[in-house]
Amino acid sequence: MALSDISDTPALDAEILLAYCLKQNQTYLHTWPEKKVDEAQQVCFRRLLDKRLDDYPIAYLVGEKPFWTLDLDVTPDVLIPRPETELLVETALEKIDPIKNPRILDLGTGSGAIALAIAYERPDAHIIACDSSKEALKIAKQNSIRNNLEGRVDFIQSNWFSTITDAIATIANAENRENNKQQFDLIVSNPPYIAPDDPHLLKSIRHEPQSALAAENNGMADIEIIIKDSRAFLKPQSYLIIEHGYNQAELTQQLFAQHNYSAIQSKQDLNKIPRITMGYWVYC
Repeated sequence: MALSDISDTPALDAEILLAYCLKQNQTYLHTWPEKKVDEAQQVCFRRLLDKRLDDYPIAYLVGEKPFWTLDLDVTPDVLIPRPETELLVETALEKIDPIKNPRILDLGTGSGAIALAIAYERPDAHIIACDSSKEALKIAKQNSIRNNLEGRVDFIQSNWFSTITDAIATIANAENRENNKQQFDLIVSNPPYIAPDDPHLLKSIRHEPQSALAAENNGMADIEIIIKDSRAFLKPQSYLIIEHGYNQAELTQQLFAQHNYSAIQSKQDLNKIPRITMGYWVYC
């Protein structure tokens, strides 16, 4: 099987894998095309190529993935950050632009991509990022160190909101300020949204953590929990922004409306696919 059978960018894939085995960047391959590849490097390349031919993701093979302006460590314990998710970051930054020292909650942080991208752009932000997976949180913390953002995000183990109240109290005590559960200027999430029987789960994403990909109720179960429970944690006149599947914008808008959000809006990614939906929480 050739790489072209499983990849839209076979030449690029081969370059990335070879550069990784040579411990060089891709520019090096073009600058020094006459350089010999030693036996150990050939063995490394063949081993990675065999895994790639089994549709194993490039990001897992080389252990990293760029996102926003960051380079992130990735392992099979976390989803691979997608360029489409940068739309969520971009929109989040727009919503908090007029707010000084905004408080933000990132639900299901995984590699930390969203929280760390916002922290990079807004040094004044107070961010809590949670995930139910201890292994994912280890990667997220590594990424905060790698990108010189250590201490800028509080990483909390929580199944959605299960321990957020306690985390808020602990952080409030440490900062010597009033403990207020309803304190976030913005909540963001890229939750599981694929139906458990979706055939895409049998393709390349089968190598990624299924608990971070699939949700019951045709992929909508976690989205509904987040929309419903976020109301208790949002300040009045604040936004919740959720990433979802290509065919879930209308259902997500309906859930926002059912739970009394206003100014409900979906936005398309660069492929003209409705990728995120947001709602404005007005009530106390």
